[in-house]
Amino acid sequence: MTAASLLDPRFDWTPIDTGESEDQVHRRDDGRAYAKVSPPHRVSALAGERDRLEWAAGRGLAVPQPLDWRETVGGACLVMTAIPGIPASELHGGDLRTAWPSMIGLLAALHEQDPSTCPFDRELERVFARAEDVVRRDAVNPAFLPDDDSHLPAAELLARVAADLPARLAREQAERVVCHGDPCLPNFLVDPGTLKCTGMIDLGRLGTADRYADLSLMLANAEENWDSVAQSDAAAEALFRTLGIPHPDRSALDFYLRLDPLTWG
Repeated sequence: MTAASLLDPRFDWTPIDTGESEDQVHRRDDGRAYAKVSPPHRVSALAGERDRLEWAAGRGLAVPQPLDWRETVGGACLVMTAIPGIPASELHGGDLRTAWPSMIGLLAALHEQDPSTCPFDRELERVFARAEDVVRRDAVNPAFLPDDDSHLPAAELLARVAADLPARLAREQAERVVCHGDPCLPNFLVDPGTLKCTGMIDLGRLGTADRYADLSLMLANAEENWDSVAQSDAAAEALFRTLGIPHPDRSALDFYLRLDPLTWG
């Protein structure tokens, strides 16, 4: 598959070397749109991202809006509006702390959607089944694992998650919200002048799930960008306060942080 065969020939497109998937991302020459091109075996995943963007954009959330969809035997291309700004992963210390409340605000706006109106779900049993499949295929990406876990066999990591699975299943419905699915810093865009968050991208995993699945990733991914433990603690406190969580469930944070790296292979 060549990306050029799926891109709109009326525009010039510049390849962007970002992301962990096999998708190719291109920026339109006017800077107002991006195209994501997927090979044949990832067409259904890209179509799912398109549908999730349509759903979220239709509710006024700050996400890209789908503009065009092209599909052939060679793959598919999704064109979507550009969200202005730089990835929050480029911010550190005080700048990230300034942007942090508006980032939380966008995540909160998503979490506040009525989960009964969301047609997409990431129920824990299905996510765990995905982890089992990744481990069975020996496809766990060690780069996604915490340093303390990188030397452990994948089967041992999965068994550790499985031991806590019943407790989390029992709490899943009580904590259920519409989750982003991958709220890491690169997926929040920030105006470099005002340091206000302008939107969220990469919603391919959006769906109803335990809110701690989102919270664990957002906090853990930001750790390397803080200048001090005090900044990290203040950011976590702000997140829980804004989302109305007076007593955070630390065991839930740990559980989803162990589960997520096993689901990406």
